[in-house]
Amino acid sequence: MSGSTAGVKYAGSRWGWAGRFHSISFPNESDEYRAARDALLGEEIALRRHSEAVAEQRRGLPLEGACPSCTSNIDAVDGEAPHIVQRVNLAIVAKAPIEQFQEHARTRGWRNVRLLSSANTTYNADYRGESDRGQNPVATVFVRRNGTIHHFWSSELYSAPSDPGLHPRHVDFIWPVWSVFDCTPEGRGTDWFPQLAYR
Repeated sequence: MSGSTAGVKYAGSRWGWAGRFHSISFPNESDEYRAARDALLGEEIALRRHSEAVAEQRRGLPLEGACPSCTSNIDAVDGEAPHIVQRVNLAIVAKAPIEQFQEHARTRGWRNVRLLSSANTTYNADYRGESDRGQNPVATVFVRRNGTIHHFWSSELYSAPSDPGLHPRHVDFIWPVWSVFDCTPEGRGTDWFPQLAYR
């Protein structure tokens, strides 16, 4: 990394010129300590600005394409949604901006599910819908009791250890394609997953 970020040069020995950033000193500190601390402070300022520059660059990343597995799941749920909402509320939440989510719904022909965007919220992180690996397919149930919303259940099988080669089966109850395969001699297999389109 060079001694400047966004055209700004920082004080401290590594950045090419010495200087003070403030007039603060602490009891009994030596000139040697202050010189070393000022140099370190220059590095800290550089790191802070570089961290913000990286964060800004990260925020500018283009959004990933639609998830084929999640799309397959919603393909099925959309057809059942008119029946499901006779007894419970149903919504599909995605991290994508609502306009992008609605456009994807249009291309898939979804007409019944209620779509919500969790963009600019902590919902996905709070309810384990995302991790260091990215977005996670998690089903969550909330209930209203005496005017208060409570978390009731989530499909935690996705996060639990599974036997080698065993399908997670975390959202099977709303993803019927796998149940269909379970009824065939070959079962689910190990090398097929839904795609957004097929030839």
